[in-house]
Amino acid sequence: MRWTRCLRLAVAGTVAAAALFPLPAAHAEPTDGSLTDLVNPFIGTQREGNTFPGATVPFGMVQFSPDTGHRTGYDYGQHTIRGFSLVHLSGVGCPIGGDLPVLPTTGDVTETDYTKYAAGFSHAHEQASPGFYRVGLDSGIEAQLTATERAGVQRYTFPATDKANVLLNTGQSLHRNVSSTVEILDDHTVRTKITGSGFCRSTRPYTVYTLTRFDRPFTAHGTWYQDSITRGATRSSGPGPNGAYVTFDTTSDRTVEATTALSYVDARGAEVNLAATQGRSFDQVRQAARRAWEDRLGDVRVQGGGDTLRTTFYSSLYRSFLAPNIGSDADGRYRGWDQKTHRARGFTYYQNWSLWDTYRTQAQLLSLLAPHESRDMALSLLKVDEEGGWLPKWGYGPVETNIMSGDPVTPFLTNAYQQGLLTGYEERVYRALRKNADGVPPADTMYTGRESNREYLAHGFAPYVKGRPYAKPGDSDYHHGGSVTLEYALSDAMLAQMARKLGHTADAARYAARSRNYRNVFDRSTGFVRARDTSGAFAGPADPARSEGFHEGTAWQYQWLVPQDLRDMIGLIGGEKAADARLDAFFAYDRLLKDPARTAREVWVNGPYAYYNADKYNPQNEPDLIAPYAYLWTGKPWKTTDVVHAALTLFTDGPTGMTGNDDVGTMSAWNVLSSIGIFPIQPGYPSWGLTTPVFDRVDLALDRAYYPRGKLTVTAPGASDGNRYIQGVRVGGAAYDRTYVTTDALRRPGVLEFTVGARPSGWGTGPDAAPPALK
Repeated sequence: MRWTRCLRLAVAGTVAAAALFPLPAAHAEPTDGSLTDLVNPFIGTQREGNTFPGATVPFGMVQFSPDTGHRTGYDYGQHTIRGFSLVHLSGVGCPIGGDLPVLPTTGDVTETDYTKYAAGFSHAHEQASPGFYRVGLDSGIEAQLTATERAGVQRYTFPATDKANVLLNTGQSLHRNVSSTVEILDDHTVRTKITGSGFCRSTRPYTVYTLTRFDRPFTAHGTWYQDSITRGATRSSGPGPNGAYVTFDTTSDRTVEATTALSYVDARGAEVNLAATQGRSFDQVRQAARRAWEDRLGDVRVQGGGDTLRTTFYSSLYRSFLAPNIGSDADGRYRGWDQKTHRARGFTYYQNWSLWDTYRTQAQLLSLLAPHESRDMALSLLKVDEEGGWLPKWGYGPVETNIMSGDPVTPFLTNAYQQGLLTGYEERVYRALRKNADGVPPADTMYTGRESNREYLAHGFAPYVKGRPYAKPGDSDYHHGGSVTLEYALSDAMLAQMARKLGHTADAARYAARSRNYRNVFDRSTGFVRARDTSGAFAGPADPARSEGFHEGTAWQYQWLVPQDLRDMIGLIGGEKAADARLDAFFAYDRLLKDPARTAREVWVNGPYAYYNADKYNPQNEPDLIAPYAYLWTGKPWKTTDVVHAALTLFTDGPTGMTGNDDVGTMSAWNVLSSIGIFPIQPGYPSWGLTTPVFDRVDLALDRAYYPRGKLTVTAPGASDGNRYIQGVRVGGAAYDRTYVTTDALRRPGVLEFTVGARPSGWGTGPDAAPPALK
């Protein structure tokens, strides 16, 4: 990096000191060939992308990052930092985490509310890269953060003063803080216990335990409760504002370092995790984090493309590895969904499941690039069922939030099965999925599962019941009967494939029949899917752009969510010609050809929460992720390339460079896979739709345990905006005319070659070229 220097004068009480802050270049080309230097963690930190710029390692339990006052953590448009807290999720739409915000200050400690003692800062004095964050505060203090799997490491450089403080705020978080306790154990160590809740409409609490150890003794300390500060106190507990401060003399030695370990199990877990980090300096931890990211990013090597394209690509790849998160401590213990302590043996336990989002893209990307971790993630979900009683829908830590709708856990787990990740566990996972698909969790549990399943099984559709009171905290499937019917049917199709492969033929036939229930919400009078009420009548406005009963979308956007048999849906619409015309209208295809980037930004849906009242493609939200690939079924595969490449222009290298919320890596994985040229068009099944890559060559290093050749190479020499149409495809050197490949086809030769040109060709237009129906 290139650095300049500036001098700021910090005044705290009667103490004045000067501090030097390095000014990072906005973006610099790697000087040593490091891929981490291509990652910009600030992408998505503005306009509700809800990403975070702080320090973490791949799938780490800790995400040590600044909170500026935005409800999900950091917003690039804000200019004060309330604290550096331990827990964040990338791109979620509701507040969660933000536990234990710590902030260095100088002078007397007089405020206990972090909105009042927040420190100003400038982006000119801020730097972030994978595993590292650095900022110069207006107070004259420089803060640096790095992380291990289960701990955050901080380094503060203070002005010369005898009143250099670190505030540890246990009572304020991004979510609702239920209660907290802070204890100063000795002149190096602070312990906390924090209980919080409140993700979206969830009210179920979870608890985190932390242990912070400083590298030098503090000279003074105290605690606070509410707005009352008690100097010299060693303990504070209760609901509301609660915390502690420790003070150092930095008149000669200006640097203070500390390590904070996190556990979801108990205080001993935090001790174990801290011990796993002890003995390493800040710089050693930072370098280890950088190596971990370099190793992950190095599994994908691209050739071609400009600077911006490579930055957006590798930044998306980086965000794809942020979650799910390690949930077990260094000794293998974890907090199960029965709220008891268990020990993971032979695998790492993971948590934080944004399944409605990630089952469509990120799960498939991780199955390619991180199969060992993907296996452990699937086994962790199995443990959720075996210990808690049911599979989750949207889990945070050890609790179910019931956010979003449908049955997303089924395609998530059937994908793991189809990718060969569940060897030895197939029947156990299948039993859990069958129970989930055929039942409804009891009323006295925290799970909603397939909440509308009784009606769905009896009548072939999930009813839309407008205004029905919530039975449990979270979202209700009854409020989204139209989209829920499609989601249940998709999951049934994927479970049918797993059942058939395992030899459960009767189950397979039953689920396959249910997979066609999408037909029951197709309104022939409008030619669109439409929700039904409890009587079976179509509900809500007939206008598909004003439809009701669809979760975060309209009938226009959901009509393509039938990947198990999109050809049949095309037949219901009126055939390939009619469906192609509808797709053209949906994507504003004529305008797109003239100006792809402008159409993507001005004609398509372009508000992060603009889910409703629209008849156009929404590239920012999950219901439409597969939609650009629908042209593979209408015999116009070149139109898929046109739409995908237009959507890719929405990913840029600045703070607003995300398409809406990242949703824990979902949108980032969409960018990565679509840029490579392979996309999971039937989530839960190992089929990949083909479109023109944006790079001349992509080399993926794959795990030989699952991919015997140990690699996949995708080539498209000369690919560019003006040279983007597939003229031919070769798999393992043999000509290939279908618009999709299977995972097995990728495993054997390990080479996928695209020939591209300036105009559409006849490739992929044959009668057998379209992806198959899953029946």
